[in-house]
Amino acid sequence: MTISRDSVLDILRKIQDPFSKKDIVTANIVRALTVENNDVRFVLEVEAQQGLAMESVRKTAVEALENLPGIGKVSALITAHSNQAPPPNLGKGGAKRPPAKGPQKIPGVKKIIAIASGKGGVGKSTVSSNLAVALAAEGKRVGLLDADVYGPSQPRMMGVSGKPASPDGKMILPLHNHGVTMMSIGLMVKEDEAVIWRGPMLIGALQQLLNQVQWGELDVLIVDLPPGTGDVQLTLAQKAEIDGAIIVSTPQDVALLDARKALDMFRKTGTKVLGMIENMSTHICTECGHEEHIFGHGGMRNEAKRFDFPFLGEVPLHIDIRLAGDSGVPIVVSDPESKQAMAFKKIARELIAQNVL
Repeated sequence: MTISRDSVLDILRKIQDPFSKKDIVTANIVRALTVENNDVRFVLEVEAQQGLAMESVRKTAVEALENLPGIGKVSALITAHSNQAPPPNLGKGGAKRPPAKGPQKIPGVKKIIAIASGKGGVGKSTVSSNLAVALAAEGKRVGLLDADVYGPSQPRMMGVSGKPASPDGKMILPLHNHGVTMMSIGLMVKEDEAVIWRGPMLIGALQQLLNQVQWGELDVLIVDLPPGTGDVQLTLAQKAEIDGAIIVSTPQDVALLDARKALDMFRKTGTKVLGMIENMSTHICTECGHEEHIFGHGGMRNEAKRFDFPFLGEVPLHIDIRLAGDSGVPIVVSDPESKQAMAFKKIARELIAQNVL
């Protein structure tokens, strides 16, 4: 059976666009539709701020087409665009830009703390999840936003699964576990499915995760940033009132070089650095008790002293931390009296003692 373009369009006309209330074909958001050898490919082109909500529409459209008899492979992507900015004011008579909105408060959220690193693989997400749980154990109302769009890991680390609901099609209801309110783009896609988005989509998705999630009343929202100094970091600094950032790094020189770049980014965006954490600081053999500094030791403490930032603490390299994260029960919950858990608890208490929270 040969699949025709018209038959594909007939299926897509049954899928509603939640924003225009029209079907997605009539709403003119189906673009680049091709049907070759019964394989179907198309793009949903939407406004940048609609990207996250349209992911469910994309999935519904793909599933509907996959039920069409004789269908081959179905591939659909979301791409986003924003309205073109007016030209800059180059002199008298030039067009003026509208005033840009500065950083905004998130309703109900008292403080926002970003957990950042210049380099990937230094344990930033592990620190974020354990710090969130440790602060919740201290009686704080804590939210955790996984802003690492390309590599979301918090659903696995926090033991959260299932797609968040949106009863009104506008506000998204976050999920909860271990006393923490949590939201991640990883909850909106399959665990092994790549997120293939351009910069505008990233920006739109982050703004939705900040402003269209029903966070409720929180003492602090911890934002687990992706590594580097790109679109997500800049958007967060420009769109949300960040109360401070914590830099995470391992002790070796290569990681510290990138940590300095993260420090420089926050300096340039006017974001206060609350402190620095050295992860994988030391390893103690579980068999003989020998302590070994696999990645070096004391690098972040020296950096904190050099730049006059608080040094919040050291977290050891230990298999139990990794196993706890993989199981969805952070070490602060699974083994709260262990030395590994106490390292995170000490950092949480230090932040409270500094009146950060």
